[in-house]
Amino acid sequence: MGQTTLNIHPSAGAGGPTPPPHQDLYAKRQQIYPKLAHGKFRTVKWVVMAVTLGVYYLLPWLRWDRGEGIPNQAVLADFESEKFYFFFIEIWPQDIHFLAGLLILAALGLFLVTSLLGRVWCGYTCPQTVWTDLYIWVERAFEGDRAARMRLDKAPWSFNKAWRKLGKHTIWLVIAFWTGGAFILYWHDAPTVAQGWFTGDAPLSAYWFAAILTLTTYFLAGWMREQVCTYMCPWPRIQGALTDEHALNVTYRFDRGEPRGPKRKSESWDDRGDCIDCNQCVQVCPVGIDIRNGSQLECIHCALCIDACDEIMTKVGRPKGLIAYDTDVAVTARANHQTPPKYRILRTRTVLYSILIGAIGLLMIWGLATRATIEANVLKDRSPPFVQLSSGRVQNGYTLKLVNKLAEPRRMEITITGIEGLGFTVIGFEHQDGAPLELPVESHGVDRYRVLVTAPAGAPQRQITISVRDLQTGETDTNRASFRGPNR
Repeated sequence: MGQTTLNIHPSAGAGGPTPPPHQDLYAKRQQIYPKLAHGKFRTVKWVVMAVTLGVYYLLPWLRWDRGEGIPNQAVLADFESEKFYFFFIEIWPQDIHFLAGLLILAALGLFLVTSLLGRVWCGYTCPQTVWTDLYIWVERAFEGDRAARMRLDKAPWSFNKAWRKLGKHTIWLVIAFWTGGAFILYWHDAPTVAQGWFTGDAPLSAYWFAAILTLTTYFLAGWMREQVCTYMCPWPRIQGALTDEHALNVTYRFDRGEPRGPKRKSESWDDRGDCIDCNQCVQVCPVGIDIRNGSQLECIHCALCIDACDEIMTKVGRPKGLIAYDTDVAVTARANHQTPPKYRILRTRTVLYSILIGAIGLLMIWGLATRATIEANVLKDRSPPFVQLSSGRVQNGYTLKLVNKLAEPRRMEITITGIEGLGFTVIGFEHQDGAPLELPVESHGVDRYRVLVTAPAGAPQRQITISVRDLQTGETDTNRASFRGPNR
């Protein structure tokens, strides 16, 4: 995939626009060979890469005691039991709104970070960036740094070139397989699926998803790299609406660097900028742009150009910070020989994002702290809607589902009211007609009961109330259902 180019020519004469000469709309991709940078931002990227990859690969193996019959995995999306476990938090299908809230918080958090520090997510914690960084590290280990890799690619095939290329791609595939394998551990109990993987006892979906993620990791991080950020990812297009001239961005301070050009030691710094046009900022850039051309869609704000430029400024005896995190208003002010304003964290958009994050976060915490641990769901029979018994009483059938979200079994008392003279029975249990009935409910599960409700002949059609109460804690849940009979 290459970059689209389109030239628009002005009209020439009365005949209208002059057609442009034939050109290919897609230019061939120019291979990028990022040079290894040294400095604080490169160190931060190493640390972030180690932490994020460590969390991804090791988190499924972290154990968390959940009781008998439940996988003791700290983070698990268990489709078989239809639950999501995150340490002490347990999300049931009925709690899907918590997942929606989490996604909203993640989006608002990304908006807030972008309004403060630009595309810092892209430069440090985006999975594409992290795995690409790891793949480049492997590539550098086998083929050397920028100059050595360029020479190797231009050299004819030999044993030296073959084993280096083969070794690199082998390690890339191993990393990709680990990535796909770790992914499926979040959806199945990690020790169980890992053991069954090599014996053929793992679910078929585990093999499919592991293969898909292995291939996508290998191609996206190993082959496509910066093209994913430039052409596939929508975030560069969205961020323009989330940032402003007061946000910190990786910036070339043209007010200090221009006019640029090569410089000998004997030459004076008078009437020239600090940029010596060494192109080190371009050589370390993983997406191959020149930051001196201003803000660009391809830039992921990894800040490696800052490290490269600071190293050169130290060597030539000039102050660091020719390329730095800066705001557009500050750069413009210095270019106009004005005092740049101080960086303002508190701005309308940052305050708004923070308030929304705080409000939604508190709402979710309150919801988790107060959510019910039992639920009663009632489903009325559709056919037949009612039955006329030989005694003249009218009978309706219902399916009662009792949900127990705790790790221990419970006993619940069921009461049905709403019609005078009403009675009910639960299939498989004996009790005095109309009196409350105790029902056992298993731990971490959903128990279904068949309930038959009867009312005197001629009773009006109305709603009945089915109440369930935990006999130990007193927690209750109530559900309403319709009671049907013959038309009077």
